[in-house]
Amino acid sequence: MRTIYMGTPEFAVPCLDALVAAGIEVALVVTRPDKPAGRGKHVQASPVKQRAETLGIPVFQPPTLRDEAAQARLRAVAADAMAVVAFGAILPKAVLQMTRLGAVNVHASLLPRYRGSSPIHWVIVNGERDSGVTTMFMGEGIDTGDILLQSRIPLAPRETAATLHDRLAALAGPLLVETLRRLERGDLTPIPQDDHLALAIPKLNRDDGRLDWSRPAAELDRRIRGFTPWPGAFTYLNGQRLNIHAAVPLERETARPAGQVVAIESCAIVVACASGCLAITELQPEGKRRMTAGAFLQGHPLAPGTSLGGGASEE
Repeated sequence: MRTIYMGTPEFAVPCLDALVAAGIEVALVVTRPDKPAGRGKHVQASPVKQRAETLGIPVFQPPTLRDEAAQARLRAVAADAMAVVAFGAILPKAVLQMTRLGAVNVHASLLPRYRGSSPIHWVIVNGERDSGVTTMFMGEGIDTGDILLQSRIPLAPRETAATLHDRLAALAGPLLVETLRRLERGDLTPIPQDDHLALAIPKLNRDDGRLDWSRPAAELDRRIRGFTPWPGAFTYLNGQRLNIHAAVPLERETARPAGQVVAIESCAIVVACASGCLAITELQPEGKRRMTAGAFLQGHPLAPGTSLGGGASEE
């Protein structure tokens, strides 16, 4: 089977490796153009491009796939199928219909519930017990195509977006290989999605990580884990941003208002929430390195009653 592989971020690398390891010919890798990244804004190739070059696979980086010249380049490959994993751009209808077996997409959730660009994060934030990977035919809607195969895994008790990302990426490769093999054999029946089961999840932005202490401690814990490493959870202390990397919810009630420090312990800062308390164990002051709560307290002694929250312009 001759394929075109389309992907960009780190999540898409294991699927590319899986296709090559399975002996499925990847005739061309299509990825997004190189762009500035990091603090120095140096131009950097995508993880998929870097991997493809290591594997000796030709790489194509068109600024758009709506251009006739770009589409002609894809048609010239004469591929049997197209595999798309987190490519990062909407594909026009002409591209979706270009191959004999169709365009197969890998989505990092169990469709139809979590459509959109941030399913890994919201599965954790919403307290789901499991997640998984779906392969589907691509349509003109966002994640609305017919389902081909799914693979499910339970979430770990302290799952973060980072750990779930890696687990789902590893799960996706074998599922994509099986999907393409069965499509080639003709023994796979697509299943239409039930739109009524879809959950509208917002696109993440940097401010989603701001902790609202008027929420229950268990919910804030899920938000911290769901937004690790990006966009990151944070609050404010004396007008300075405080990134929260790890915390533990406590079934401890207090008369203190939400957002006030309840207790200072050897390895945690315990903060009142709408219900329960949150014990902050790892944090990062603005402009400083990540550290344990104990290390932070050595240089920043806090007393019960100190308030967290507000913002840089409000303190």
